Amino acid sequence: MTSAPAARTGERGSPPAPARAGLVLTALILVASVANLNLSVANVALPDIGRAFDSTQTRLDLIAIGYSLGLAASVLYLGALGDRHGRKLLLVIGMALAIPISVLAAYSPSDLVLIAARVLGGVSAGMAYPTTLALITALWSGPARTKAIALWSGIGGAVAALGPTIAGAVLEGFWWGSVFLVTLPLAAVALVLAVLLVPAHVNEGGGRVDNLGGALSIILVAALVLAINDAAVPGAGGRAIALAGIAVLAAVLFVLRQRRAANPLYDLRIAGRPTFWVAACGGIIVFGSLMGAMFVGQQFLQNVLDYSTLKAGLSILPAAALMVLVAPRSAVLVRLRGSRFTLLLGYVFCLLGFVAMLLLWKEGIAFWRVALAYGLLGIGVGLAGTPASHALTSSVPVRRAGMASGTADLQRDLGGAVLQSVFGALLTAGYATAFARELAGAPPADQRAIDETRTELENSFASAVDTAQRYPQYAHQIIDAARSAFLDGDRWTYTAGIGAILIGALLVFFAFPKREREQELLREYASADR
Repeated sequence: MTSAPAARTGERGSPPAPARAGLVLTALILVASVANLNLSVANVALPDIGRAFDSTQTRLDLIAIGYSLGLAASVLYLGALGDRHGRKLLLVIGMALAIPISVLAAYSPSDLVLIAARVLGGVSAGMAYPTTLALITALWSGPARTKAIALWSGIGGAVAALGPTIAGAVLEGFWWGSVFLVTLPLAAVALVLAVLLVPAHVNEGGGRVDNLGGALSIILVAALVLAINDAAVPGAGGRAIALAGIAVLAAVLFVLRQRRAANPLYDLRIAGRPTFWVAACGGIIVFGSLMGAMFVGQQFLQNVLDYSTLKAGLSILPAAALMVLVAPRSAVLVRLRGSRFTLLLGYVFCLLGFVAMLLLWKEGIAFWRVALAYGLLGIGVGLAGTPASHALTSSVPVRRAGMASGTADLQRDLGGAVLQSVFGALLTAGYATAFARELAGAPPADQRAIDETRTELENSFASAVDTAQRYPQYAHQIIDAARSAFLDGDRWTYTAGIGAILIGALLVFFAFPKREREQELLREYASADR
């Protein structure tokens, strides 16, 4: 396997930048872009998928979070395997597997197969995606690393935001499965560049991998996300409680294992550093809010505003453009004002974005209201993404870069999976509650038709549309009621988003060290780790 020359050595033996730094960073960003694009392309297609398979809102939620679920559940274990057996090897395998899995998703014969393909796609991304940040950590240092992380974070977030635009354009002329094929050319190019350009075996760790800890981490994350997703599903309360119990048990066993393991998968001593755990929690909320807002927002644009898939996708452009523009400036702010200030500033803009959604997103609104909310959210994520990732990678020794990169990926993927699950559960509950209220006020003459279709009407907007097609004499009333119910449900989600952002801001404000203290702690950590 051909590799680029090793990194040039800088101060104290750490590399300021690798040889052919621009090309290497391009290759790593392309690999990350495949995962980021796959995270979001399904959202625009959800209404079409729902109609194709007559899916419930719960299955649509699982299709939306399946990729995040697979990635989040596997990323810590796979990051440790990369640290031990070769980050480049894991990256190449992940990119190679992404191609056939995308084809399986595109031609899925049922929504259950599609859910499985999305989860498998997330696992393949779990091999490649964490490796990109781990390699940036290993190959760059100092201000050059901060700039590289800013570009990785900003472009990655923008690509995720552009996913709906690309998917919407494809859906104008092709079937729903085509959205899962759009990453194939990018994956092929990324695979070739990774093989040719990315250095192998740079500052990798030794010792045995904690396989038991890895298995527990997979069970913990998967059970947690599925429990949240099932929480609002009618009749699934027992399953949600059982999954939550499994998550708690796995968490306890995972902590006990990490305390006793000779070479722990997740070093709890490092994880306890305030620059690490606060940044991890803060990033989960920021990136999760972005994914959750896109998940609900795309359905709002198509279901309530009646946008085409292309127009709904193009509506994300303000967020994507502003993320790319703001990310390099966030690197400067981190250097001048510290990670805490930059994170809090990002939180302010994220909060304004959700407030705009709550107050301005109604039926029949002008596009500027959509663009304003997405633009504010894009600025917030662009500002917060760099300090969240930079603080993590600066808090760990390079040999444990997989732990930092895995946690950084969990910021996006666990945050996306959890908040999409929470938002999806709230949307489902709010929609069902509001539609039940609409049905209760229907004329007595319509009660027979309502009794025959009540379950379908209350399941999801897509299910209500199918019912309207079967009962054309009631179609207008059904669609109007479904839109009204959806608006009630999405208000629940935006309120939850505001609450999450406020909690994250308070955590960062009180628990993350100020600039001078942050720099002092990072020097202490570097000295102790040597």
